[in-house]
Amino acid sequence: QVQLTESGGSSVQAGGSLRLSCAASGNLWITNALGWYRQAPGKQREMVAVVPDRGSTKYIESVKGRFTISRDFAKNMVYLQMNNLKPEDTAVYYCVAGRGCTGAGCYERAIGMDYWGAGTQVTVSS
Repeated sequence: QVQLTESGGSSVQAGGSLRLSCAASGNLWITNALGWYRQAPGKQREMVAVVPDRGSTKYIESVKGRFTISRDFAKNMVYLQMNNLKPEDTAVYYCVAGRGCTGAGCYERAIGMDYWGAGTQVTVSS
């Protein structure tokens, strides 16, 4: 099992910044990929950013250039730096980990992302 604990969610005004943190513990040898997903009220869950063990970091198009995901292997942490936040970024953000996957679009469908944190709320007001 893998435990994931998010922190850093808050309410900010549009144009502001936040950094989300996720502490991972447990059987981390099975976590080839770490990332962030989000779900807004009334909307489907979507991938925000994923760091796979192989290949390049993946971002959803709407956050490219504004969000940066990073992973600290020594501390078992993963971060999401969010700049120039927009009201449409309002959602519950989940730290996610798993064995990862291959194939086009697989991370967008959360395939192989087996462990989820409880989530942290990000609210962006206009």
